[in-house]
Amino acid sequence: MIRKTLLAVVSLSLLTLSALAGGSATTAHADTYFPITGTGSTWSQNALDQWRANVAKNYGMQVNYSGTGSSQGRRDFIAGTVDFAISEIPFQAKPEDGSPPESPSVDYAYLPIVAGGTSFMYNLKINGKRVTNLRLSGANIAKIFTGAITNWNDPALQKDNPGLAMPNKTIVPVIRSDGSGTSAQFTLWMSKQFPSIWKTGMTSMFPSFGNAKAQKGSDGVAGYVSQNYGEGAITYVEYSYAKKSGYPVAKVLNAAGYYVEPTAYSVAVALTQARINTDKGSAAYLTQILDGVYNASDSRAYPVSSYSYLIVPTEVKSGSIFNTNKGATLAAFTRYMLCEGQQQAATLGYSPLPMNLVQAGSDQITRIPGSGGTGIDTSKCNNPTFKAGDSPTKNQLAKIAPYPAACDKEGANQCTTGTGGAGQDTPTTGSGTGGSANNTPGTTPSTSTGSGSGTGTGSGTTPTSGGAPVVDENGNVLSTTTSGTGQAVATPFTLPAQGVGVSQWLMLAAALGLIAAVVLPPLLLQRLRAGGEGGNA
Repeated sequence: MIRKTLLAVVSLSLLTLSALAGGSATTAHADTYFPITGTGSTWSQNALDQWRANVAKNYGMQVNYSGTGSSQGRRDFIAGTVDFAISEIPFQAKPEDGSPPESPSVDYAYLPIVAGGTSFMYNLKINGKRVTNLRLSGANIAKIFTGAITNWNDPALQKDNPGLAMPNKTIVPVIRSDGSGTSAQFTLWMSKQFPSIWKTGMTSMFPSFGNAKAQKGSDGVAGYVSQNYGEGAITYVEYSYAKKSGYPVAKVLNAAGYYVEPTAYSVAVALTQARINTDKGSAAYLTQILDGVYNASDSRAYPVSSYSYLIVPTEVKSGSIFNTNKGATLAAFTRYMLCEGQQQAATLGYSPLPMNLVQAGSDQITRIPGSGGTGIDTSKCNNPTFKAGDSPTKNQLAKIAPYPAACDKEGANQCTTGTGGAGQDTPTTGSGTGGSANNTPGTTPSTSTGSGSGTGTGSGTTPTSGGAPVVDENGNVLSTTTSGTGQAVATPFTLPAQGVGVSQWLMLAAALGLIAAVVLPPLLLQRLRAGGEGGNA
């Protein structure tokens, strides 16, 4: 009897081990990924925070991140206190604050991780009602952020906004107080496009001026604008923060003469004109060249579009906090970001990366120690901008991007549709005619003067409507066909199995302990009784 019971205990133990070893993917991953830590960009933090939560929940992967600003992130990487950094600009050979050249002691690589538009979030009211359809030319934006335009009723701003009776209200420009990649991208655009207005060149540290208010981080500038005391304020910040705050952003005049909002579509269209530094001997290898983006002739393009970089080590040095175990986690997390993570980009206020940037990132993933030389198979990568068989230059999102309505064209009329995180329209208070902006993917440009309906001609290739669009589980449009056959429809992204981790062995030990606690006492008692009876005989 005792022998049979012990055999049952052993059998149950083996079954427990088998279940733990071959259980769900989520459980099996739990302790096989080593925690990693990074700092840097607040521009891309909303996307990163969502991705970190996803991999923690689905794969037991711990990715720690602090949005301290791009400049601090690069400094932390150089100091070796983090495993990775995120920045919108590369290491600087001549830092603007006069500090030594930014030169890491380990080899590194840049990986594009998410695209987006630098937006101009504002808080403005007319007769007590919030304005949600503001339009601004690039020159007027540059003048606002240099103090050359100081009141919302300036004639130049009134010309941008014929449908609004611009109020007599002081403009409060809200700038970053910390070293910021957002500041760098914004000032680079101004220096390239309006050098006679912005004469400082690209800078991470935005200079104080006039009535400007300085705040730390993207949350800081967005938070100031969204408060009641922020009425009259305007800031430059990633589009994601305006959506998150429920506040509108200005439509910016592009080279085709249309005022455009920085949606996932308009950013995707603009970035078809981006070039990548392909000089492998350059310190800026794989960083972006945006001159073509700023001057894109497509009427759908948002001119202040760019993307952010993950900075990763490509070697392990003695005494470093980074090792191959962490490298395996970093590589797996990066594969997730460039594939499944991009499905949520539009929902979060960003634009998913196209295939050419995913391929460029894949090449760099293979250089991360611990990656096993494994990059990304784009035929199995569930990124909404491409499908299996696409060429690297094709972008499904740009293909179906809606053309702007006629009321978004520079001139006497102005669309009333709300922008950013503001859902409500703005009634016409000026001399122009209102109309609805065109937000439907796959539609042709409009030629009507007062609304977004109708058909017509425009620059670029005219997409055709294919019925109800196919969307992924987050509401992102993946195609304009109803069938979805052959389209870039997302399916779950699976990280490779990592085997049984420490927690699984602890669970086994606990299970065996429980079995022993339940089964062994009766057996021992039976044995003792048998021994006692034998002794009394």
